[in-house]
Formats: sequence, structure tokens, C-alpha cells
Amino acid sequence: MHGVRESLLDAQAQRMGLPLIKVKLPPHPDDRLYKNAMLETMQRLKDDGIQAAAFGDIFLEDLKAYRETQLQQLDITPVFPLWKKDTRELVELVAATGIEAKIVCVDAQKLGREFIGRKIDASLLADLPDNVDPCGENGEFHTFVYNAPFFSAPIPIAEGEVVFKEYKTEENSWGFYFLDLQPI
Repeated sequence: MHGVRESLLDAQAQRMGLPLIKVKLPPHPDDRLYKNAMLETMQRLKDDGIQAAAFGDIFLEDLKAYRETQLQQLDITPVFPLWKKDTRELVELVAATGIEAKIVCVDAQKLGREFIGRKIDASLLADLPDNVDPCGENGEFHTFVYNAPFFSAPIPIAEGEVVFKEYKTEENSWGFYFLDLQPI
């Protein structure tokens, strides 16, 4: 959903010195295909000795329950280090610790195009409407981290084009703005 180039994800993993395991899915996978791909990947990780998986979920009960159910099948322990934390305090902590991130995707029903490319900081917190979670926990926006204390070096990026994509079902229509971040 972020719309970030794969090379930038590779750069994040490289700068953290971590392996990156990619799960390839078609553009619009159904739930069964997604579940099977994730279970197969998690089984391979378990076979390699992985015993726990960490998630950044903060307060979405249904998503937490879904992850717990999926991992229970494999006897992998789910870990939720941010669970029930205050999202405003989390954003303040991100800024205070030197983590730098930009908004790369905005749900057009929840935020305007002007939020695309905004840095996650105190200024953003001051400008967010009251009905938008400071961490975008309800899907209001998605971010890309380009610099952090745990990176070996910042990821040089340039802001490219902003595109709007509309998604339709028989019942609904909704759209998202995406920022094309480009590696330099």
C-alpha cells in the first residue's frame, strides 16, 4: 500500500544490516492467496530457527487477532511492542530519536494531497486533523523511513511525481495519493 520502489526497501535492509525476505503477490490478491503466501514464508522462517515475529500494530484489535491466529498455526510467538501505546507520544519519540520519515501515501478521504511528502515531526502533529491518528494507524497515511540512528547511512532520496489512484468495487470507490520517492 505504500507504493515505495523495491530498491528503497532493499536500501533500508542494507543500511540496517538485516536480511530481507520478500513475499511476491499479484496486484490484487485475495485473502486465501495472501494467507497461504504468508504461512509458507513464516514456515520457512520457522524451519530456519525463527521463534517469534514482531509487528508494529498499535490498537487495531482485529488485525492483532488475525496475526495471532495465523502464527498460532506455526507455533511462532507474535510480539507487539507498540500495543496500546499513545500514538502522539510515539510520533514525538520518532522525532526525538532522530528517525526521519516522509509520508508517501495518503487516503484521500481522510487527508489532503498537501500531506504527501510531509516529514513526520512536531509540525505535522500540529497540522493533522483531530480525526486522523498521529501514526496513521487507521490507514490515513503511510510513511517511508529514510534515515535513522540504526541505519549505517541515510538513504538519499528525491521526491518524484505525485499520482492519484482510484480503487472501485461494486459498493464503493476510494482513492489514494502516492509520492514516487526516487533513490539518488
